[in-house]
Amino acid sequence: MILQAWMSKLHIGSLSLLMIALLTQTPSAHAQGSAFDVPSNQSFGGRNGQIQGTVYLSRGAQPASQVLVSIRSLSSGMSQTVLTDFAGHFELREVPQGAYEVTAGERGYGFASSIAEVNIFPTEVTLYLNGSGTPLRGGNPYTVSARELKIPAKAQDEYNRGLALMAKSDFADSLAHFNKAAAAYPDYYEAVYQIGVAELRLNHHDRAMEAFQKAIDLSGGRYARPQFAYGLLLCNQGKPEEAERLIRRGLETDANSAEGHLFLGIALLAQNRQDEVEKSLREALLRRPQYADVYLVFADLHARRRDYSSQVQDLDIYLKLAPSAPGIDQVRRVREAAQRRIAESSAQN
Repeated sequence: MILQAWMSKLHIGSLSLLMIALLTQTPSAHAQGSAFDVPSNQSFGGRNGQIQGTVYLSRGAQPASQVLVSIRSLSSGMSQTVLTDFAGHFELREVPQGAYEVTAGERGYGFASSIAEVNIFPTEVTLYLNGSGTPLRGGNPYTVSARELKIPAKAQDEYNRGLALMAKSDFADSLAHFNKAAAAYPDYYEAVYQIGVAELRLNHHDRAMEAFQKAIDLSGGRYARPQFAYGLLLCNQGKPEEAERLIRRGLETDANSAEGHLFLGIALLAQNRQDEVEKSLREALLRRPQYADVYLVFADLHARRRDYSSQVQDLDIYLKLAPSAPGIDQVRRVREAAQRRIAESSAQN
């Protein structure tokens, strides 16, 4: 596996922490409870996710700073609010998997809402305040696309049941409901993508890759999430060149995806294209300034360059942004090892 190769080749293998968290079924200690007070999942046989995004005052892309964003679980009804920063960004970590309604409003600028699906990959939401000053009528404040209107109610119901079960780490039963959703509406590429996520949780990597590929095909390449997921799995298989091509196609669809730029950085690092790695990671941070996982990859990049002082700084930032993340003890050990390298270098000089 590529993880083992990286562990043997890298000076200090902090990137493996990120890959393990995203792509393996190795159990780890439970993360701390989330704001939704739902039992948290285990790392990649059940890692909690995160919701992140940007709120704009209008389609003119002016960021909505210091605006309250409400994130409500559709399964439990519990909600949590966060405040956007001065660039309009918001983030909520340790979110149990499932479906959520994300809403924002500002007096004089209006209201916006969207439905987000949280799984192992960071979920990005972009909201444009509608300028009406009030929620849309009819009890359904978010915009429904023409395609969504075509999806039969039975398929949507099975899909939502699958999301609810996945939030409870019941991956086998969630898979059954996603399969029923896809059977009821064969073009339901979101359901097929979730089939891939469930198969991956069940340690069926080949089936997961088949589902991700099918989701890509059904969407005509217009749905970036399975492209990013498939690309990361290709990295895990030691095929970073193929991963790069696929992730870049996903970024053509969703150029503002922070995780897309992060995953591209991982694929480039596996090819030792260090300057390009740095560029991709900075693109991710431009879109999500507080994106903790980016600093794990930066840490590996600086370790390759034998810049251990910068590596320690990267890990310090990660520890500050994600103090209870899975694998945090190993991050601290990596940091201690980097400090020893610095001390040894100073003693030799």
